[in-house]
Amino acid sequence: MTPEVSFVALADAAPAEAIVVVDALRAFTLVPWLYERGADRVLAVATREQALALRADVLPDALLAGEHGGRPYPDFDLGNSPSEVRDLDLAGRTVVHRTSAGTQGLARTVGSGTVFAASFVAAAATARHLRELAPGSVTFVITGASLGRDGDEDLACAELIAARLRGEDPDPAPYLARVASSDAGRSFGPDGEDWAPPADLAMACEVDRFDVAFTAAPADGIAALEVVRRR
Repeated sequence: MTPEVSFVALADAAPAEAIVVVDALRAFTLVPWLYERGADRVLAVATREQALALRADVLPDALLAGEHGGRPYPDFDLGNSPSEVRDLDLAGRTVVHRTSAGTQGLARTVGSGTVFAASFVAAAATARHLRELAPGSVTFVITGASLGRDGDEDLACAELIAARLRGEDPDPAPYLARVASSDAGRSFGPDGEDWAPPADLAMACEVDRFDVAFTAAPADGIAALEVVRRR
């Protein structure tokens, strides 16, 4: 039976049976690349202060990655840019990740049955794992619909995953076209800010680049959520 599907903005996110937190630009495009480049562990937090405290008190060798309003934190090691990390050697590293949208969605939905961290690069795998999970309902959190933005890049991704969840096989092209035209996507043009390289937009549109889904749950003994791969 196909589950009941709903779409909510970040502000309305709350625990539910099965949650898909969508952030194509760029948090959950970055996370697969962190693992691709060898990271051993990715921990999501809601605030910069939590990230700094984890490194100071618990994980002194951790790398901090993230942004506020798109801009990298000056006291973090990495921003939120997949093109920044695609050639790095992160073998064995723990990365603590804080963003303005994606990790906020994860934090707001703690206590759900299952929480997925999704983007276009892992869309098919996310749909596959949802079918295997067979929940009665699935809530998609459109994290881009925050901070005054339309979030259409994330809604497009959610709608593609939902279509695949129903057993359909739509052409991804119309969904991907909405990424560049969204409020967030327009920031990644040739004349955009230095923190918004066009390469990030291109990488966010590499649909099904990774055949693995990602879920988040509270980490054992650490005040963070661990984002793990589900093959």
